[in-house]
Amino acid sequence: MRNSLISTGIDESTAPLLEYAESVAALHRAAGKTGDNAPGFFIQTFGCQQNEADSEKLAGLCVLMGYARVARPEEADLILVNTCAIREHAEKKALSIIGQYKHLKDANPSVVIGVGGCMVTQELRVSKLKNSYPYVSFTFDTGAMQYVPKLVYNALSGGKRSFILTEEWNLNEGLPSLPESPHSAWLSIMYGCNNFCSYCIVPYVRGRERSRPVQAVIEEARQLIANGAKDITLLGQNVNSYDGGTDIAGLMRRICALEGDFRLRFMTSHPKDASDRLIEAMAEEEKIVKHFHLPVQSGSDRILKAMNRRYTFDSYMDRIRKLRETVPDVSVTSDIIVGFPGETEEDFEATLRVMREADYDMVYSFIYSPRNGTPAARMEGQVPREVSSERMSRLLSLEAEISDRRNSRFEGRTLRVLADGISKNDPDMLTGKGDPVRPIHFKADPSVIGRFVNVKIKKTSTFSFEGEKEE
Repeated sequence: MRNSLISTGIDESTAPLLEYAESVAALHRAAGKTGDNAPGFFIQTFGCQQNEADSEKLAGLCVLMGYARVARPEEADLILVNTCAIREHAEKKALSIIGQYKHLKDANPSVVIGVGGCMVTQELRVSKLKNSYPYVSFTFDTGAMQYVPKLVYNALSGGKRSFILTEEWNLNEGLPSLPESPHSAWLSIMYGCNNFCSYCIVPYVRGRERSRPVQAVIEEARQLIANGAKDITLLGQNVNSYDGGTDIAGLMRRICALEGDFRLRFMTSHPKDASDRLIEAMAEEEKIVKHFHLPVQSGSDRILKAMNRRYTFDSYMDRIRKLRETVPDVSVTSDIIVGFPGETEEDFEATLRVMREADYDMVYSFIYSPRNGTPAARMEGQVPREVSSERMSRLLSLEAEISDRRNSRFEGRTLRVLADGISKNDPDMLTGKGDPVRPIHFKADPSVIGRFVNVKIKKTSTFSFEGEKEE
């Protein structure tokens, strides 16, 4: 199913892209590449949900330029790689994939290859691509997506290779978006981060916090709903610090007031901004999914201070208690870093304590790895890998124990589930989304995909639920 383009209207900073997009489309028309013969585009995405949302905007720009989506890079005339920089491993993986595209350029010299995203916000990586990957035509960092049509036109017209490093980050309001799914949608409401956690590269590659105007967000939500979206996730590096004319609670209430049968999610939150107003909005608005992702990272006050997280164990648990009291059946998930520089066994035990007391439904856990350009990479007391790995094993064991118990509360209950697609592991089953954070597998005719159905949960496990569709 081909989705409609979503746009809130081009602003002054993005208006020039229309002219260049039309110029690229004109080149295709002049070459007879239209309709079924339209050139193909392929986007390779690494990283977080924000990168996935950005790739949907890149796809929208590609459609404006006269390209049609293809399933494989081998079929593409334009390849865009949207990179991640959160860990060095992610950058190395992206560079490896980009390296594999050399043979495509050798086989078809007309293929245009561009690299964007967080990785190319760093001068070192841009220089690497410029000097060691001569088949890459251009790079565009996270603040330069609006330049993609110009960069593509320049490449097709025989211009010099271009490597953009943003000097200031704008909102770039109105970039068109082509959602991957007609019924599940990402909706970015803010960009950047002001927190400067000592282990994190995001403020350096995404810029400072800037919130989209509330009316632009509302209008995009309205278009998504009209286009068939049933499950909308509001995105931001620190989504609950949104300040675009109202706070996150006010924004979510206004979106919930829109007509349509849909559900609303949000991520990722910072504990210091998890306000009572937001928690109360979750409790009172039926359309808000009862799931709160609240990263803790560590249970040790000493490590939290070294991380520059700006809360303590006690203040974090105050937010958890408020959540549990106000939204009794809420699913709470978190992020935890194991082996942060200087972490002692006592510090790690404090993390296990917060897991027990917060009673998480699920935890995304990571072994700390130094990230060049962040203060933590220069800290003394780097924890040996074998120590971090042993601690991670204990954490995962505790997480499975807690998750299994939390998940079991859904057994025998009937949940309203959005049928999201066919299961990757069993083609006879569908996969759906409900209020719990685990995927729900159930048998049903594929015709219900994109619709809400009632599913009775028969079995729960650590990673998924199984159920039966009720008639």
